[in-house]
Parts: sequence; C-alpha cells; structure tokens
Amino acid sequence: MSPDLDVAVVGAGIAGLTAADELRRAGLDVRVFESAGHVGGRMASARRDGYTIDTGAEQISPRGYRATWELLARLGVTEDEVPRIGRPVAVWRDGRAHSGVTDPRGMISGAGLSARARLDLLRFAAWALRRRADFDDDHPERSPLADATVAELAGHYHPDLHDYLLQPVAGSFFGWDTARSSAAVLTGLLLAVGGAGTWRTYRDGMDTPARLLAAGLDVVTGRRVDEVVADRGTARVRIGSDEITARSVLLCVPAPVARSLHANPLDEEADYLAACTFTTALKVSCLLDAPLSPEGAGRPYLLLTPEAEDRALSAIIFDHEKHPGRAPTAKGLLTLMANAGTVPDLLDAPDHEVVERLTTAARRYLPSLGAVNRANFVHRHHHALPEATPQALHRRARFMARPNGPVDYAGDWVMLRPASEGAVRAGALAASRVLSRLRSTQDTAAAAGV
Repeated sequence: MSPDLDVAVVGAGIAGLTAADELRRAGLDVRVFESAGHVGGRMASARRDGYTIDTGAEQISPRGYRATWELLARLGVTEDEVPRIGRPVAVWRDGRAHSGVTDPRGMISGAGLSARARLDLLRFAAWALRRRADFDDDHPERSPLADATVAELAGHYHPDLHDYLLQPVAGSFFGWDTARSSAAVLTGLLLAVGGAGTWRTYRDGMDTPARLLAAGLDVVTGRRVDEVVADRGTARVRIGSDEITARSVLLCVPAPVARSLHANPLDEEADYLAACTFTTALKVSCLLDAPLSPEGAGRPYLLLTPEAEDRALSAIIFDHEKHPGRAPTAKGLLTLMANAGTVPDLLDAPDHEVVERLTTAARRYLPSLGAVNRANFVHRHHHALPEATPQALHRRARFMARPNGPVDYAGDWVMLRPASEGAVRAGALAASRVLSRLRSTQDTAAAAGV
C-alpha cells in the first residue's frame, strides 16, 4: 500500500517550516503537524490590545545569520522589515546600569567591568580573533575549547569576566548554567554575531518568517504526534488513534521531545539525543501605560541582571526600545526573564505567583513599575534552548555521520547553535538528506524495473 504522504514534518517551528518549504518546492507532498495552536515554536509572537509580544526569540544579527537572510530574501522580506534595534545592552552593577555590553565602546565605558577585567577581556578577545578560523559554526565539536565549559574558560581570567559578562550573557540569551554549557559554542557565537549595536528584530514580530512560510504549506495545528516508528524504508506517525504513513518523517522538535517520540532510533541517534539536554525558560510580559527605562544607561533595550546581583531575574527587555511598534504610542512593554536557577521552582507555579515574584524583583531597577503595569502574561518554555554541553559536542560527529533513514531530525540542537540560524541551517540540511534518500530509492526502484 502506498504511503499517505511523501514527508510528514513534526513541529512547525522555524526548522520544521524551513525543511517543509524546501521539500514542497522540490515537488513533494508534505504535511506539517504542530501540537500548539499556532506556528513559530520558540519564534512565536502574540498580539494583544495593540501590543506585539515576542514569546521566545528576541533578535537576529546581520552577521553570522547567512542562511536566515537567504531565507528572508526568498520570502520577500526586506531589510526595512527587519530594522536595526539601535539601542544598547546594559548590565546592572553597584546600584546602577552600565551600557556597552558586547559593544567595542564598552571597553572605554567599562560596561560594568573593572579595569583589570577589561584587560583580561582584551586578552581573551585577541586570542579568540587570532583563532577565529578554528571556530566552525557547522562543526562546533572541532573548535578550540570543545572540552571546556564557560565557567572553566572564565576561571583563567579575572572573576568579573564571568560574573558581569559571560554569566549574564549566557544566562539571559540562552538560559545556560555556565558550569554545564560549552565555551566553544558561546565563543563561536560571540565571534559570529559581533557587537549588539548591529542587531536587528522583525518589525511585525519574531514570528514573521514562520507565518510567511506556513502560508504556503499544508500545516495542521493543534495535532499532537504521539509516536514515530521507522518501518522498512517508510515511517509511521501515530496521532491518537490515527496512523499516517510517510516515505520520510522529520522530527523538528527539541531533542528531548524527539527522543520521547521516536520509538526505534539508531544507536548513534539515541546517544546524541540523550546528550542534547535543554534549558527551561520563563518570561513575563508587562503591558505598561507608559514607557520605562533604567536611569543613566542611554535607554537600553536590554538590561542584564547578573546572578551576582539578582537571583530572581536574568534580564529585563524593554520591547518598546527594541522596536517602537511593539507597544501603542506613549505606552511601554517589558519582558522579565527569570534567572535559570529560579525557573525550576516557578515553571509550573500559578501565573499570579510567577508575576508577583518577577515584578517584585524588577522594581529594584524600575521603582515606578507598579504604577504603570496594567497587565501581565506568562510564557513558559519547558524546552527553551539546547545547553550545548561538551558531552553533546563529543557525540555530535557520530550523529552527523549516521546513515540516511526514514526518520530524520532538524532543530537548533542538530547544529548545536542555540539560535534561529541554527534552526534554519538544520532545516535545510534535513531537507537535503530527505531528497537524497528519496531520489536514491527511486533510482534503485527504476533500476530494478519496479
């Protein structure tokens, strides 16, 4: 009996939609299944009362996002629709915000670092720039520092470099525990994307590419896949009491989810899936009757709150500074990001408890928050971003060399690049593997006269 589909894609995040679009353009019959009621995954946006709320990812860079910009060009998205943020990143220290984090000008202003720490930062930056060619985005396991965690790297330098730069950057952007996550991956990302002064965001929300891709695809939302089984050159997808067969299935979901869905993975797949642990994340959106900003920091769009200063929050995003269209005129929008150590206690707590804990912490930096905070929304991510541990790096080469089978994968965790660029690259790679396998199967059948 013929399969129901050429390809079933599980997950309508940017990786799954990229793969599905590539395969549809190649002439295959593709259907995408998404358990949520919307597309975008961790690049989703919500719209309420004139506010545009990015529930997951926040920004992209003109550097280090080659595949993403190529995808946007194909979708007809212009640079005007991905404007430069143009506001600084600040860090809190000694009772005030210091601008210039991840920006060369921070070496002059200090950006919260002591003079000795700035010298050590220059020393590290000079070493990293000399070795830049050795940090391969597509093969992070081959990069220098592959055996080291962020904390181990920081141990060679002044403590400020960890406490007021590496930890807050890793903790806020990725939710990482620096004692677990890879120094090679973090260094490679910092080298690739450059200073924060060039970073951009999507004018109409971070879900812009997902919405555009989904418009041309067969996407079924609100359907949770329960199991995927590889079976003699095809695969079966179980959704409740229904079963669908496909020539190929792509699991475009976080690694822990893929591990739970795939009933019979290859050994090299199972080993890598087990090593690809994920962080959790918790965010609270605050809809404000007036814009707020921390004093004396040049109206940053992001304020990092290091663990050395705050155990409840990792950052505050000023969305109305990130892009004025995120909030109605004369209004404000904040995103409060929970510290990684706080998330486990709050992830399944009632919304009111999460809001109270994070807004209370935020008033330290924004004393008038309570007077203008009109509504709050909680966003939970049980699988936020790959931790990219040294253990995962060591297992990646074997995973990437695995045979081409009826069940394959896409996601930022495949590239061990916790960003939309990693997801887009992984989606394109998965599509090419599917096309290669299916064409090979067709050629073999033709040669046999089938």
